[in-house]
Amino acid sequence: MGACTSSPRSKASKGGANFIRRPLTAKVIHVDGRMQELKVPVAAKNITSQNPDQFLCSSESMSINTWVPHVPDEEKLQLGQIYFLLPVSQFHNKPITLKDLCVLAIKASSAIGHDS
Repeated sequence: MGACTSSPRSKASKGGANFIRRPLTAKVIHVDGRMQELKVPVAAKNITSQNPDQFLCSSESMSINTWVPHVPDEEKLQLGQIYFLLPVSQFHNKPITLKDLCVLAIKASSAIGHDS
C-alpha cells in the first residue's frame, strides 16, 4: 500500500504573503486516533482488508440516530474527505449517537491538529 505517506509542506508566495499549501489527501482516522493520509484514491477494501472487524464510513454520511453507512469495498476514497475506521462490533446493531459523533469529531480534530 505505497499510497500512504505523510504530506510534505511547501511554502508558496502569493501577493508577498507566505502560506502553506498542502496536497489534497483522503484522511482515515483509525480507532486509536491516528490518522492515515492517502495521496491517491484507493478502494475502501485496501484499508478494511488490513483492519479486520472494522469498516470505513465517510464523515459526511454520518447523522445522529441513524445507522452508520459503510463505504462499499469497491468505492474509491475521495481526496479532501475524512473517513473513520470503526469497529463493526460497536456499530452493527445500533444507530450512532450524539456522544459517538462528538468522540469521533474530537479524534479527527486531534489527529489533524497533530499533523499541522
